[in-house]
Amino acid sequence: MTRPAPDAARCGARFDRRGWLAGARRVRSPNADARPAGAEVTLVVVHGISLPPGRFGGDAILRLFTNRLDPGAHPAFPAIAALRVSAHFLIRRDGTLLQFVACGERAWHAGASRWRGRERCNDFSIGIELEGTDDRPYTARQYARLAVLVRRLAARWPIREVAGHSDVAPGRKSDPGEAFDWARLARLLGPASGVRVAALGVRGERPPAHGL
Repeated sequence: MTRPAPDAARCGARFDRRGWLAGARRVRSPNADARPAGAEVTLVVVHGISLPPGRFGGDAILRLFTNRLDPGAHPAFPAIAALRVSAHFLIRRDGTLLQFVACGERAWHAGASRWRGRERCNDFSIGIELEGTDDRPYTARQYARLAVLVRRLAARWPIREVAGHSDVAPGRKSDPGEAFDWARLARLLGPASGVRVAALGVRGERPPAHGL
């Protein structure tokens, strides 16, 4: 009997020396560059994205991150088609994991941002996009995949905290939004992961020494 392919992220998948994760679907984005010399990767930034807005599936997110988005394909696209953006990972609604940028490189995901007094979060963070919207619940498969991925990242890099795009760019960004359950992610990660969920959404409290 033929067995299904194992879930790489759950079966101990490894990163190569550049930071590509075995088992993730690789879609290389040109929107990346080198991290500053000596930059320590300590933060995961969680984002939410859907293209067209409110719709799931399709290849528009992939096209945006690879500079191939057709501005004529949807009324929302002309305003964003010329952007040069990316993230390290995308987690689809069904839990499928895609990787656009090697973790050793700087993805262009956070923009103008600040965390604990440090500017330019792209320098020291991993960006993970979840397919979704601010006001629609994310799926159980997405939470499970995200927790596994964060634990795997923390085993390779000195990841200490997870925050939202809205936390590092308050007032400018709102994702992953009020629909994201930070307490659920904290439970899935557990204390053994060594990673603190430091987002403002946890119990509605501002984390200490936030630096915003």
